[in-house]
Amino acid sequence: MTLTIETRDVRMDDLEHLVERARQGALSDSEYETLKAVVHTLGHVAELLATHGTTLADLRRLLLAQQGTTEKTRTVLARAGIAGAAEPASGDSSDPPTPRDRPRGHGRHGADAFTGARRVVITHRHLKPGDHCPGCLKGKIYGHQPPARLVRLIGQAPIAATVYELEKLRCNLCGEVFTAEAPPDVGSDKYDATAASMIAVLKYGAGVPFARLAGLQARVEIPLPEATQWEIVHEVATVIQPAVHELLRQAAQGEVVYNDDTSVPVLALRRERVDGRTGVFTSGIVSTRDGRQIALYFTGGKHAGENLATVLAHRAATLPPPIQMCDALARNLPTFSPAFETIVGYCLAHARRRFVNVTPAFPAQCRYVLETLGAVYQVDAQARAQRLSPEARLQRHQADSAPRLAELHVWLVTQLDDHRVEPNSGLGQAISYFLKHWDRLTLFLRVAGAPLDNNICNAASGITKGVPCA
Repeated sequence: MTLTIETRDVRMDDLEHLVERARQGALSDSEYETLKAVVHTLGHVAELLATHGTTLADLRRLLLAQQGTTEKTRTVLARAGIAGAAEPASGDSSDPPTPRDRPRGHGRHGADAFTGARRVVITHRHLKPGDHCPGCLKGKIYGHQPPARLVRLIGQAPIAATVYELEKLRCNLCGEVFTAEAPPDVGSDKYDATAASMIAVLKYGAGVPFARLAGLQARVEIPLPEATQWEIVHEVATVIQPAVHELLRQAAQGEVVYNDDTSVPVLALRRERVDGRTGVFTSGIVSTRDGRQIALYFTGGKHAGENLATVLAHRAATLPPPIQMCDALARNLPTFSPAFETIVGYCLAHARRRFVNVTPAFPAQCRYVLETLGAVYQVDAQARAQRLSPEARLQRHQADSAPRLAELHVWLVTQLDDHRVEPNSGLGQAISYFLKHWDRLTLFLRVAGAPLDNNICNAASGITKGVPCA
């Protein structure tokens, strides 16, 4: 259930007038409710500031009434009280279609969807191919595809166990004991390789702490203590190191590399200092080549740019510089020797988000920016749907997106030059950011294959935010 917070739009002039009214005499019911809401808001903000984990984004969502996480243009404008424009014709929407926009189906999955299920082939009890037909008594029956399929799901512990009870026989005269041999597929290791993989996936892929998994296993009476889990994962991590090194080498050959940072608390690493820094970060690096993606994660005191430099040090010298997509933080840019430069593009979604954040205060101006960028994203969505080559996509953007962005650039410059916007306001800062990084934000208009944003890496880095510290 989504909690809806009642919001009141109050300006400083209104608050000052309200204070004067309180000095003169009793307040009306509506004035009292407004003053009460202001006091409660101030108290709540003070509590949030005393909380270590509170971010500026949290305060922005609270004070600017940014409920929810979606940043779709029509939703952002609706929150700001702007009536949306008439719905465009199909295929002309300013927002790319998402799975949530599609009609709901029955939600069931056919047997073909269960590719990871164990398959059991059951032959007919009384008939086999070549037998006479028991129905007409004249023809012969043959195999018919596809077979009838039944899907049955069962519940089980994440880590299952099998106890093999080997019979023992003892001589009553000499006392020698004879033990039955275990089946050949049992093996000598207590913990199968699949158990190690599942523990690692649950911990680092799904964010299930060792303690939580240990508790679940204890409740189903298949104990798996935390310390044991750590030993299992540590051992298998050593075994797969060659695969990690090969993934790093393959990622270094990518055509487009995305990188981003997210802070992560790891107590053991906080004691280590890197160039005087005590912060701990997980850098997500996504490399794409020939339609394939490789995601790498580095946790420690180094920033995303430094970790990207480590990756690209394995790049073949004969390859051209890769396209790098990131936000405008300096720590995302690696320091290379001239032989390892990148073609840098900045994330358009980051620039757009600055306007999203101030839309409630500047609805009309932000609407123009958001709808213009929405049209650009729609062009990109159409190019992706039509499977255009990087060169054809570039031509499409130059034909359809470049004129819109040229008009937007003129509009942004005019807002500041004609003093229509206060430079230090939220809107002024958003405009200044856009103009300062214009060339890199619009790299996709000049370089084939350059992406619009860093969302793919933000999503990959978001996985690490759900992983608890070990």
